[in-house]
Order: sequence, then C-alpha cells, then structure tokens
Amino acid sequence: MRKATICLLLSLSFSIFSNSQNTVIDSSQTLGEVIVKAFEQNQSLRKVPAAINQINKSRLERFSNTNILPALNSTPGVRMEERSPGSYRMNIRGSTIRSPFGVRNVKVYWDGIPFTDPGGNTYLNQLSFFNFNALEIIKGPAGSLYGAGTGGAILINSNPEQPAQSLLASIGYGSYDLGLLNIQFNQGQEKFRNTFNFSHQQSHGYRDHTSMRRDVTTWQTQIAAGKKVTLRFNFLYGDLFYETPGALTKAEYQNNPKSARPAAGIFPSADKAKAAIFQKTWLGGLNNHYKFNEHFENSFIFYGAYSTIKNPTFRNYEARKEPHLGGRTVFTWKPKTKNGQTKLVFGGEAQKGFFNIRTYTNANGKPGTALTNDDVKNSIWSVFAQADFRLRYEINITAGLSINKSSIKIIRLSVPSLPEQKRSYKSEAAPRLAVSKKIVADLYLYGSIAKGFSPPTVAEVLPSTSVISTDLNAEHGINYEAGLKSSWLNKHLYLEANAFYYRLQNAIVQRRDASNADYFTNAGATKQKGVEAQASYSLLPDNSFIGNSRIWISYTWNNFTYSDFKQLANDYGGKKLPSVAKNTVAAGADLNLKAGMYFNITYYYSDPIPLNDANTESASAYHLLGGRVGWKKAFHKKNKVDLFAGIDNAFDVVYSLGNDINAAGGRYYNAAPGRNFYCGISVGLF
Repeated sequence: MRKATICLLLSLSFSIFSNSQNTVIDSSQTLGEVIVKAFEQNQSLRKVPAAINQINKSRLERFSNTNILPALNSTPGVRMEERSPGSYRMNIRGSTIRSPFGVRNVKVYWDGIPFTDPGGNTYLNQLSFFNFNALEIIKGPAGSLYGAGTGGAILINSNPEQPAQSLLASIGYGSYDLGLLNIQFNQGQEKFRNTFNFSHQQSHGYRDHTSMRRDVTTWQTQIAAGKKVTLRFNFLYGDLFYETPGALTKAEYQNNPKSARPAAGIFPSADKAKAAIFQKTWLGGLNNHYKFNEHFENSFIFYGAYSTIKNPTFRNYEARKEPHLGGRTVFTWKPKTKNGQTKLVFGGEAQKGFFNIRTYTNANGKPGTALTNDDVKNSIWSVFAQADFRLRYEINITAGLSINKSSIKIIRLSVPSLPEQKRSYKSEAAPRLAVSKKIVADLYLYGSIAKGFSPPTVAEVLPSTSVISTDLNAEHGINYEAGLKSSWLNKHLYLEANAFYYRLQNAIVQRRDASNADYFTNAGATKQKGVEAQASYSLLPDNSFIGNSRIWISYTWNNFTYSDFKQLANDYGGKKLPSVAKNTVAAGADLNLKAGMYFNITYYYSDPIPLNDANTESASAYHLLGGRVGWKKAFHKKNKVDLFAGIDNAFDVVYSLGNDINAAGGRYYNAAPGRNFYCGISVGLF
C-alpha cells in the first residue's frame, strides 16, 4: 500500500499544477477510419475484407507502459499469455495448442522485416513496450501474402510515419520491485531522420523465482534520396534474462500460488535448478523503397540476425546459437483503369538459418555432461501475387496466391554414426479470395475463403525429449469467414462482427512424457468455429469540460473441438481443444478532461479453459478489473508531460495467465500477479 500511496500522491500533486497549463487532447481517429497496411491494402479498416485488430499508441498506453499484453487481450480473437515475466505466448484463434514456449505459428514483421526466424519461432519478448507504436493483427490464415502460419500474422510499426524532433524520457515504478527507464531521441527532417531508443525494465516478479531484466537498444535511420528512393536501416540489440518458476499442481497452486515448482522425484526445484532464460539478439535490416513512376514501385528488404539462448531447466541445460538471414521484396503496380481501381502486388520472401543446438546435464544452472550436439540448417521461401479490384458500387475484390517451400536438415554431431536427418516438405499453395460490398451508408459486408499451412518448427522437430521428429507433418486447413463493419452516427460509433469456420488437418499439438518433456504429434483434424465482435463509441462532449472520450467492448466466442484424434486407446474426437476459453469479454471506458486529467478503466472476463486433451481438468473462470489515472499536458507546443498511476487485478483474483497444457502430473498452473500498482512519468522536450 505504501507504493500505491506514493504513486497516487504524485499523480494528484501534478494534477493540481495542471490548472494553469495548456492541454494536450488526443485526437484519436475513429477505429473504422484508421488506415491499415495489412494485405497491402492501405485503406480504412472498415473497407478491408479481412478480420484485423488494429492497436494504436493510445490503446497501448491505457495500461502500465510495460507490456503490450493487456492491450492485445482487449481485442477480440486474441489471447496473449505470460507464464512468468518475460515468457510470452501468442494465441490467435487457438494457435497456442502447439506453443508451450514462445510465439509460434504466427508470422511477425517488425517495420516490414521478418521477425519470425526461419525455424518458425518469434522472440517477441526481445522487444520492449516502447518498440511498439502500432500493431495490426491479421486473424486466420494470411499465407497468401505472408507465408507459413495458420494462426495469422502480426505487423509491428515501431515509429510514427513522421516523428517530430524530440527527446523523450520515461520512468516507471510498481509492485514487485518493477522498474522502468526509456530514453528516445528523434533527430532530423524528412530527408534524413534518426531515431535512437534505449529501454531498461526489471522486476522481481509475483511468484518466487521470477526475476526479470530486459535491455533493448534500437537505432533506425531514414534517408530520402530524391523523390524516388527512400532508404531505411534498422538495428536492434536485446539482452533478456528471466527466471522460470515452473508450473504447479492444483494442490500447490491453491495452497500457495506464489511458490515456484518444488523438487519432485528425481527433478530439482526451480531454485535448485536455477531454471532461467538468458537470451540475446542482434538484428540489422535494410529496406530500400524505389518508386519507378506514379504507377510502379518496389520495396526490397534484406536482414541478418543472430540469437543466443541459454536455458537451464529441470531436465537439462540447453544452449542455442541461431544465426539466420533473409529478405523480402514486394512490387506494386497500379495500372490506369477507367471503371475502377486495380492494384497488383507480387514478390517473394526467403529465409535461411544455420543453428547449433546443444544439451547438457544441468549442474545447478551450469552446463554439465554433454548430451546432444546438433547442427540444424533450415530454410523457407515463398513467392506470392495478389490482385485488388475496387469496382463500381463499392465492390472490392482481393485474390491472392502464394507458393511455399520449406526444408530442414539435422546433423547430430554427438553421434557421428547417425546419418543426416532431413525433411523437405512438399510445396504448399496458399490461396485467398475476399470480397466486400457497401450495403448502405457506412455498412460493409465481406466474405473470404483462405487456405493456411504451417510446417513444424525447429523446436517441434527437435523437442526437449531430444528425439529427432522429422516424420512430423505440416498442418493445413481452409478458413471460411463472413463479417460486417460499420461506422455510424457521424463516425462516432464503430461496430464490427465476424463468424468463421476453420477446419484444420494434421493439426500439430503438444504432448508431455512422464518426465514432463514436451514432444509433438499430428492430431488428425479439428473444427474451429468462432464469432468475434467489437464496438466502440466516441462520446460527444456536452461542454468545454470533457474532451475526447469513448466506451468500448469486445467479445469472442470459440467452439474449437477435435474432429478426429486418436492416441493409443484414447479417442479425443469431439473434445474441446485445450488452452481455448469458450467465451471472453473485454470492456472499458476512457475519459479525457480538457483540464488535462484522463481516466481509463478496463474489465476482462474469461470462461474456464480446458487444460488437457481429455478435458478432465479446467482452469477456473475469472474476472479482472484495472484502471489508470493520469495528467497529460503540453508546454509551449513542444514540451509535454504525462504523469500516471494505476492498478491491475483490482479484485486480487488468483488465476493462471499461461497454463501448461497436457502437463505430466497435472502441473498446469502458472499463477499471474495478484493486485498490483504502478506509476510513472513521461517527459518530452523540444
């Protein structure tokens, strides 16, 4: 309570000072009018015939400025999880059934650079909160333009299109010894511009053995050489450490949710094993955009990256080196047409990895006796083409197709007599057809059919059992979707709803053996039916006291079941897919006063979540409530300040935000933080 009191007193004292200053009012666009880049559409969200969640800076800053998770979870069809501070998972329409660790089966781009490595893994935790200016989340198969991934794609934009020259500094403090520092420097004009950013975050965590530290440095520069050429360079260095407390049984979870996994049988406790992740990533990318003329242009991206991971666990000690490189080129042609607008997009993407993965016995957090040593070469490439037709009577048609190929080769250096293990997956075609039509003023209906596919990731071919699983097949399926989008009442009310049916074949699911080591298998077929809806209403101010304000709600209904999945004597046909709640609701209100004060309140509800394929155990339903209060001002049109304080999990609910699915011995539960407080200040100069 002492920390919370300090935060609130700071906020109130600055709010009193605000009476004599000029106000900064957020002029957030109506959601439906926001321009999105997904599928190279570059048009307002309500006109794009696809299910896309757009999350801008103002939605990210409704929370603690330390994590993008609550902002993503406030949108329909998305569930981001955090098993412990820094340990992320991403669930788009049920895709975490194959992601016990990390972000898989979702293709991620950072400022156009492929951030998902050629092995299929995405180190999303290597980015700080301040590396996100806006996100676009494409739900459902996006392979017609973005390659492998049945879960969807995420497009991250780290900076505004035209950042003003400024020096920005942010500090934060909160429960569990949370500390945050971020410094950003924007310099230059349109022809030559630089952005430097350094972010540091640390926390001792809610549970035992959950300390975390993250340092991220980025540099982005842009050079405009005339009217035709724009050159951008991105550099990122991230250094991340976090402890992994391990999952608890139901009895341990109910007795003390803050505890780390205790010793059990031959396995040590989390503290004894010094279970943790030590992760570093270097990434450099070059983006050259060339405009041949007003009708034809090209963007060419080349990048190189190198990640190192050290991971002492309960079972062993893993060390990975993952250098990789890749590129992407996109041509856009807009021919002259008489009766409408036509745009053709075509190009290709390729990635190549040269990984080395070693396992040892875990000698109290240090590598012990060598167990395995594997060189892994993986590659994936795709070529794609898409045509957009914007016809009379507000009819939009998008037709796209990609051809994809992937392969993996593994040489077990620790067993020289073992032949090279390799698999070249058959070429996959990923078509997509989408149509939208304006029915009445500001009401658009759309429908789409898309095929998605996803080959096994390196982590699935080479799981923690150390058994090479090149016999694992790619999963693929067809998604049928229909929806509506509208922007009414002078664009103050935005409504969106969609329904989809996705039938997945050879679904890859995670299992655990008796030692709790994970492995993967193809689970036959799944049936995934869902409804996603959201509404946002911008309130009209009645007087000069109230500024820009809104209320909003999002709802997700999922009915995901196994259609055909038999394992030995067990038939899971008709069972619910684990890790997916049937119903979730997020709602909130944002009130901005012209005097500078603002208030944000957020509510979240989740149904029970099945924890295993047999559906014999489920995590309980839960309700969350949080809020943020702050004061935002500008001085002399250049200097600005944002002072805030807030609370998360106000009901002090005990719940798990990242369950271990199909865990041996019923070790499913990773308790999320209880009631906690935070405060911070952001200052912008010149």
